Amino acid sequence: MHAVILAGKKGTRLASYSVAIPKPLLPVGDQPLLEVVVRQLKHHGCTRITIAVGYLADVIQAYFGDGSRLGVDIDYSQEDHPLGTAGPVRLIPDLPDNFLVVNGDLLSDLDYGKLFRRHVHQGNVLTIGVYKRHLDLDIGVLERDPEGLIVDYREKPTIDYEVSMGVYAYSKEALQYIPEGPFEASELVQELLRRGEQIRGFNFKGTWLDIGRYEEYGRAIEIFEKERHRFLPGE
Repeated sequence: MHAVILAGKKGTRLASYSVAIPKPLLPVGDQPLLEVVVRQLKHHGCTRITIAVGYLADVIQAYFGDGSRLGVDIDYSQEDHPLGTAGPVRLIPDLPDNFLVVNGDLLSDLDYGKLFRRHVHQGNVLTIGVYKRHLDLDIGVLERDPEGLIVDYREKPTIDYEVSMGVYAYSKEALQYIPEGPFEASELVQELLRRGEQIRGFNFKGTWLDIGRYEEYGRAIEIFEKERHRFLPGE
């Protein structure tokens, strides 16, 4: 299994932390977040990992080298300017028929191998890791019919919605829809939908934190230190 880790973004929302250190190398416990992701991917069956680098690329390459320290083959794909969350994938040569693409700034106990196997079995062009979020509103919500009559009133409801985890399984077929230059995963999804290609979601109910805000980073450190065994089951 081959995985691509996206680690090229500057991390402006954590600017005070990521000026000298790439966001994926911010520590959780005694190791960088990106090392946790690499170890997880290896545990779930990855034998080759390509890290897509950009901002402070030399720091990431110096830390991981060829991956031999972690028992996995690591190579790198360099982007000279920001290419978004899908654009970097187009630069990588020799990708297999199916592969994973993972954001390098997330903490999760997702079984990457299970998602990948489901993707291959279903024959999807793209499979998206899906997580359910809850939004608590502190106002009353009205529902009206076409004539303006109020037919329902909910006081401070909780709204459930599904979000992308930043974890994808790609079929190589999807690459033809990624143009040169900056391109986001959301744009790829829209293009695949427009083309009538098969996309499915993979529902996940465990822990998932997007380390893009101070409060999420703090939670990640706390959860990792308390339940390290869930995130690094192979240790």
